[in-house]
Amino acid sequence: MLWFNYYGLIAIVMILIPNIIWTIFNKNISYNDFSNKPLHVLEQIGRYACMLFMVFNIPCTYFGFWFNNAFIFYLTIGGAILVIYYLGWIIFHKNNSRTKALWLSITPTLLFLFCGIMITSIPLIVFAIIFGTCHIIISYKNSDLNNKEK
Repeated sequence: MLWFNYYGLIAIVMILIPNIIWTIFNKNISYNDFSNKPLHVLEQIGRYACMLFMVFNIPCTYFGFWFNNAFIFYLTIGGAILVIYYLGWIIFHKNNSRTKALWLSITPTLLFLFCGIMITSIPLIVFAIIFGTCHIIISYKNSDLNNKEK
């Protein structure tokens, strides 16, 4: 894998597809009731940086696979995490529980972190930790606020 990671691009597109579909069919619904500006800003920085570093490998910050057959492991486990992510969308499609919020926030975090570790991309690992921490907290808090209103 050189500077451009086609597999990372495919993974990002696969993560975005259900989110785009959900947004199209739920234009008037907002689940972002938790208000913490610094956390939201860090989440967005982490999100877009993860997307960037999943696709682009920056020289001197990316060291490649570190064991034999790592590429096959990378594709297999990365694909399995994406399947688990899609299962969450399928299982919880009409549900707004805390379980759904955590499932749909933890699995992309795991994918970003796993890919960063596998290709030894320091920025991807760092931003996956930032994104994951913020995204999971925000999703958890939003699910609590939304479920209290009902």
